Amino acid sequence: MATSINAKLVTPANIEDRKALDLHSGDTIRVWQKIVEKGKTRLQAFEGLVLARKHGAEAGATFTVRKVVDGVGVEKIFPLYSPMIDKIDMIRRSKVRRAKLYYIREKAAKEIRHNMRKMLALDKDQNTDTKHNAAAKAAVAAADPVHAEAKAEAAAA
Repeated sequence: MATSINAKLVTPANIEDRKALDLHSGDTIRVWQKIVEKGKTRLQAFEGLVLARKHGAEAGATFTVRKVVDGVGVEKIFPLYSPMIDKIDMIRRSKVRRAKLYYIREKAAKEIRHNMRKMLALDKDQNTDTKHNAAAKAAVAAADPVHAEAKAEAAAA
């Protein structure tokens, strides 16, 4: 009995509520974290996708949340029973077929590269893929032989 009283004094997090929080990978959540600055405590929200939940419901249970800020992926690992977490809001539930969604990192990077290629392409016919760059140059040279000869002479000089 004394240990449960001490646990209540040590951690203001409601352990039963956190256990009952049905948190799975794929969920979009908002974590309200307590930040101490200059002696004052404020709440800061971190909203993102749950990539992983580890260690079940034990005392050391953690969950990883990922969000994208200004095109940069930011991940935070939160302890489930941390007293620095004020509350956890469930924004959206998703059904996923994996327990750990680490592949989202690579998927997001590929998507960003794809979007950057679209932004770099000024003309519709401009090819920004580096693998096919030589073929694109050859096609341009075949289409405009006068300018291609001048460019070849300038490159040789």
